[in-house]
Amino acid sequence: MKPVRAAARAMLGAIFVVSGARIVLNPDSKVTAAKRVTDKVGPMIEKVDPRLPSDARTLVRLKAGSDVAAGLLLATGRFTRPAAAVLAAGLVPTTLAGHPFWTLPQPEREQHQIHFLKNLGLLGGLLLAAVDTQGKPGLKYRTTHALGRSQRSVSHAVERSQRSVSHAVERSQRSARRAVRTAKREAKIAALSAAAARKLPG
Repeated sequence: MKPVRAAARAMLGAIFVVSGARIVLNPDSKVTAAKRVTDKVGPMIEKVDPRLPSDARTLVRLKAGSDVAAGLLLATGRFTRPAAAVLAAGLVPTTLAGHPFWTLPQPEREQHQIHFLKNLGLLGGLLLAAVDTQGKPGLKYRTTHALGRSQRSVSHAVERSQRSVSHAVERSQRSARRAVRTAKREAKIAALSAAAARKLPG
């Protein structure tokens, strides 16, 4: 299964590396389409921090650079889940900005609808890659089972402590009973000895 995963990740990451590199070198080719999203996002970025870039050209180039970096990580099998999540998050605004087929007339509508559905397929693949644990237990599973083991350990410790206390109490009770029996025997022997001593002629 490992070679299949590696090949699938390489194929999935390659398109982002190639297209991202092209856009980094020529961001102007995507600026017009990106403005559908950046014109809405830009003012929000300026409110958060005016020093952050908010113009369409810079945002397009930054997004393309993140595609190249995350695509390389995914293709080479390093930090695959975070890389896939970054690519998936970036693909949503790209698809909405680049292929709004519902706003276009025919025949453009049909072409953009096909590209929209292709991107939707890529998004599905990225989501699968983002949750793929390569057959290993996921964080939720490990956390849940670690908590379960901790609870069981605490329960066992409590049970052992209760058993130890019960055994200690039983031992104390047995010792007390033995001490009482011993004291009674010694008292009886002492009484018999005293009685015998009184019967002896003076």
